[in-house]
Amino acid sequence: MSALNITKNNFQEEVLNSEKPVLVDFWASWCGPCRMVIPVVEKIAAENSEIKVVKINVDEEQELAAQFQIMTIPTLMVVKNGEVVNRSVGAKNKKQILAMFE
Repeated sequence: MSALNITKNNFQEEVLNSEKPVLVDFWASWCGPCRMVIPVVEKIAAENSEIKVVKINVDEEQELAAQFQIMTIPTLMVVKNGEVVNRSVGAKNKKQILAMFE
């Protein structure tokens, strides 16, 4: 499965109400480190059916970015049972990202 694109319209259903842990990638197309993380996030989405992976474009979804006080991108968050349980700023490799779920 590939990462889902999230908007304010489907955020509640896809992220907060998800039965699976969710990896949220806040990104923008002009962000170099974000472009480095995208293939890693997509690989995690393809290889881990027990994790839901979503992407939020901060330029298109400024309301969500403000809600979570996203000041630097990429920002990765892990959401479990509707709660943010981990958060990381900056480009990370696959191992570092998966460690956020431990």
